Order: sequence, then C-alpha cells, then structure tokens
Amino acid sequence: MSTEFLLNFIPQEVRVAVVEQGVVQELHVERPASRGIVGNIYLGRVVRVLPGMQSAFIDIGLERTAFLHVADIWTERQNGDAVRPIERILTEGQTTMVQVLKDPIGTKGARLSTQISLAGRMLVYLPQDAHIGISQRIGDETGREQLRGRLNRLLSDEQSGGFIIRTMAENASDDELNSDLEYLYKLWGEIHQTSIKATAPCLLHEDLNLGQRILRDLVNHDVTRIRVDSHENFIKLKDFAAEYTPKVLPFLEFYASDRPLFELYNVETEIQKALARRVDLKSGGYLIIDQTEALTTVDVNTGGFVGVRNFDDTIFKTNLEAAQAIARQLRLRNLGGIIIIDFIDMDSPEHRDIVLEELRKATAQDRARTNFNGFSPLGLVEMTRKRTRDSLAHLLCEPCPTCGGRGEIKTTRTVAYEILREVMREARQFNASEFRVLANPEVINLFLDEENQSLVMLSDFISKKISLHAEASYTQEQFDIVLL
Repeated sequence: MSTEFLLNFIPQEVRVAVVEQGVVQELHVERPASRGIVGNIYLGRVVRVLPGMQSAFIDIGLERTAFLHVADIWTERQNGDAVRPIERILTEGQTTMVQVLKDPIGTKGARLSTQISLAGRMLVYLPQDAHIGISQRIGDETGREQLRGRLNRLLSDEQSGGFIIRTMAENASDDELNSDLEYLYKLWGEIHQTSIKATAPCLLHEDLNLGQRILRDLVNHDVTRIRVDSHENFIKLKDFAAEYTPKVLPFLEFYASDRPLFELYNVETEIQKALARRVDLKSGGYLIIDQTEALTTVDVNTGGFVGVRNFDDTIFKTNLEAAQAIARQLRLRNLGGIIIIDFIDMDSPEHRDIVLEELRKATAQDRARTNFNGFSPLGLVEMTRKRTRDSLAHLLCEPCPTCGGRGEIKTTRTVAYEILREVMREARQFNASEFRVLANPEVINLFLDEENQSLVMLSDFISKKISLHAEASYTQEQFDIVLL
C-alpha cells in the first residue's frame, strides 16, 4: 500500500493529510495558538483529592485543572498487591510530575498519568519501570524475542528504566536502536534535572510539533513520499530527520508549484465533506453521522440504490460498502469514544457476520485502538475508538449562533405565536400606549400577510396599538417588545 504525507504550512496553522492509494484517509491539524498538549510533562500541584471518585484535580498551569485517576498513578507494586486508595497516595498541596494522556475536550480538563513515557522513533522509554514490552503489531513471536534480546544486549547497567519496542524497530539496526537509547536517556536526564529546580505548576517538557511527530511516529515502510509546501519548514524537518530519523530523508520533498498542495490532491474538498452530516456512497446509498458529547451515531440508508437481484442483496451490498466508508470516516473525522452504527436490518446471520468482519478489517489499519461488541439485540453495532484529541469538527467548527448547536431553528409561525403571547403578558403587566415588535423580516412579513388578522384581534383585545419593525440583523428566533 503506497502512502503519501502532505504537509501544508502557514504561520497560524499546520495541516497534514495522509493519502493512501490516492485517497485521503487521515487529517491532522495543529495551531500554534491552541496546540495540543498530549505527551507534555508538567510539575503539577494537587489542588483537590476526591476519595469518593478515587481521583484528584491537578494544577498544571492551564485554564482548567487536569484530572488524575488512581488507576493512572504509577506505584511500584508486587504481584497481588492491591491498589492503594488515592487519599493515601496524594495530599492537597503536594507536587508531582505528570504527563498528559488526553487533551482537554469540551468542558473536561486534560487527563493525566504519573507514569512517564518518552517516545523515540524505535523505542518508548519508561523511566520508572523495569520491563521490556513489545508492540502488539509485531506479531511474529520469534522476531519479538530476538528484538528483546538485541535490546537487552545494548542496555547499560548504569541506566535504569524499561522500554517498549515500537513497530519501527522491527527492521532497525543495532546502531539505530543505540542512537534512540542515547537520545532518550539524555532527554530524561534533562527533564529530571529541570524538575528538581522547578516550582509547580511548571512545564518540564513539550512534545514535538506536528510535523516532527509525523516523521517520528507515522512514517513507515509503506511511505513513498512526504511533500512539504514550505521551504523554511522543509529545511527544519530535513535537519530533524537527519539527526533522529535518517531513513525518512529520501522521502522528504519540497513542493514548489504555484497550485496549492491540498488542492492538487483534492484534500480541501475532502475536508468539507468530512464536516458534513451526510456522506454519499458510490452505490447511491448514504450515511448520516451525528456527533454528540456522549457518543457518535452512524445511520446507513439505501438511498437511490435499488440493486440488481433482490431487496436482501441490495441491503447486504449497501452495508458492505458502508462498512468501508465508516472506517474511513472515523479516521478522517477522528471520531472517538462510543460509536453506535445502525446498519440496514439484515435477516441473514451470515450477512451480519460478513458485514461485521468487513468493518473489523477496514479498521485494522487504524492507529487508534478500536473494540467491537458485535450486533446488539436491536441490530446495532456497538464499538469504541480511543480518543486522545478533539475531532475534526470540534477543532474546525463551533456551535451555530442561530440554533445554538441544535441543528434546527423555530419556524416563523412558532416565533410569531411566541410574540403574540409575549405582547399579551406585557400588556397585563405594563400600561403602555403602544407595543412595538422588533423581529426578523421573515417574521414581520408573516404578520403583514397570513397572521395579520391575529395581530388585529390581539390589538383589539388589549385596546393598545401594536406596531411592527423589521430588523435585518435579528436571527429568525430573535425578537424584542418595546413599550412606548
């Protein structure tokens, strides 16, 4: 599978598109003004310990305090030892070194861990641990043990800590592994020394920027090209790659054409589609994707697809195509948490199994961890996808100021009847000579046309004049009653 990385730079924003087989599969966006903090290491101060929730709030210098659960507190335990209650581990005012696991999302603060991990290209260093783990993506047991043995031979007796061997290390040389070791040991030494002198809350270590993280974490043997449209950033990434990821250097390429890089690959169009609620399928079917704070729902519909044999076959083919499209949309939109998929009802258990297996295969290459519960008794597929940062929609959009995020607004007739009730209420409370209604032009037009009689009847009933004034700046639901 050929993979290309497209890096688009402007001073205010960095965007990265991952293109596989000519199709955009992932989008990453980072803005220096609101950069993500996952991976950052802080010296924090415990603000509050909550024994009932077995958690604590930690001040790390952000607008909102961060959240630390007892399960994310690293303690050296022997086999069989019970987890100590959080009130016996932390006290208010205590300082502790923490690392961010999840960015602040919505109204929730960042999620923290006291188990520090430092990522290199080949290895992840765990300063507090002592074991050597291996990425689950390295499936060959013999290869796993060989990697473990090679790393053990390279480790120094003077240095403590454990490691996780990343997928990138599968074909790495001893020199490359040793370079990663030296870099990670040096980095941890600098962080540790800074923490001794620092006063909480304080940032001890900031993770790499988006461009550098792409080179370190995402580039693999499938990559054929990494195109960068900024010469200044191309040079910076080239220098970074020369020092830390030399195997990436041959794939780096400066894109100098006048035509925008994202336009050349149709990425801008894909971004607009990824923000839409409806996703059209090639067969004529479509998906409806609704994202809420608690979960995301995906509804599959046949639309204009009528099939060629029978109705069951039409449903089966639509669901198979939808499974592929859903997997791509989850990656493209970076949807996480609980996801409920409402496939079109299938009577055949065999068809259900095939569709579910197709969905599993389609999500197998997803970098985020996914779990499936299969079809529920109601015919819904329940799954989860690990969420560490905001979705694309939450990053690029905000709630509509007109509807407040509902996705709907009141009809002009509904607003008109609200105005009539409000005028009645005001007339009972205040003795004004005239009531002037200020509202959206569409609402005023309704009063002048179809609801004119209603306005006259109310004016007669309260024995007061009611005048109308159209305000073009008002939204359809907005209105004011002025007493004259």
